[in-house]
Amino acid sequence: MPETYKVLLLPGDGIGPEIMAEAEKVLHALQSQYGVNFETETGLIGGISYDQDGTPLSNNVLDKARNSDAALLGAVGGPKWSDVEYAKRPEAGLLKLRKELDLFANLRPALVMEALIDASTLKADVIRGLDIMIVRELSGGVYFGEPRGIHDQPDGQRVGINTQSYSTNEIHRIADVAFDLARKRNGRVTSCEKSNVMESGLLWREEVTKRHAENGNGVSLDHMYADNCAMQLLKNPRQFDVILTDNLFGDILSDQAAMLTGSLGMLPSASFGKSIEGRPENAVYEPVHGSAPDIAGQGKANPLAMILSLGMMMHYSFNRPDFAQRVSGAVEQVLTRGLRTADIASDGCRIVTTAEMGDAVVDALVKQEKPS
Repeated sequence: MPETYKVLLLPGDGIGPEIMAEAEKVLHALQSQYGVNFETETGLIGGISYDQDGTPLSNNVLDKARNSDAALLGAVGGPKWSDVEYAKRPEAGLLKLRKELDLFANLRPALVMEALIDASTLKADVIRGLDIMIVRELSGGVYFGEPRGIHDQPDGQRVGINTQSYSTNEIHRIADVAFDLARKRNGRVTSCEKSNVMESGLLWREEVTKRHAENGNGVSLDHMYADNCAMQLLKNPRQFDVILTDNLFGDILSDQAAMLTGSLGMLPSASFGKSIEGRPENAVYEPVHGSAPDIAGQGKANPLAMILSLGMMMHYSFNRPDFAQRVSGAVEQVLTRGLRTADIASDGCRIVTTAEMGDAVVDALVKQEKPS
């Protein structure tokens, strides 16, 4: 019997539906070429869910996510919903999905493909061969800490409060993810925080060090302040292998690392819960970029981060690294041929639409030599 995987598709807002359509093409190509079954179901999340259901993530869609082997997410948000209360904004649906599925580990690779060397704003000799994995704690920290809110004071002033907090267990489990990944890569973890000015950062440093002594066999560990890491990513990014950091700093540093590769449109990500027999029980895969409502519906969106996110799904949730390699290989072939969406365009390249880029990836995938 062929393998069967249940995949929940969450296109979301803005360019989300356009790039999801291209990922579905790749999914269908894998199915037809390699004899696996992908049972797909589509759900609403973000602004479109708020418009139709009055909530950015319904319990029905949340249940579908729980009952799927993995979820593929497009993007959420846009200025249309800027006046909606925070609890019902599109981003609240994404945070709820992460929280309810306990997706505590976010993997964001920053990998420079040779064909896109010139798309980066940094010199080629600085970024050539760059391959960083940022491991971001995703379900704790300042985005979820309590108390939070905006409060009126007796003197007429207003105060905005967000709480940064972490527990020992939260730190240990994300550190374990970083150590496990490093063992499969180059064996180096750099843990980033602000222990010089934040007690939560000091706890982070102490507990990562403690966990490394317990579970860091074969992995070297060093510590770096998050602001210094931001500088070093521009100065000497190839010094890093795995960067381990909290929710807030991981959000910022991963976007910075993404631009080293030339475009946010090239960076995939994976968000995991606990693992069962080597596979995450729950996982959501999504591009790092946002919903880009300014280009939605114009065929200008870059679908490659979405397609590469699908590749990460194959690797981590379905234990098919061979499929993941074939997807990334197809993307590299297309880029080597000089096809570009506008965000990664350079002299001498041919600019294509979102759909044309997806078709080119499928064509490259289908033409690859099948494994014997």
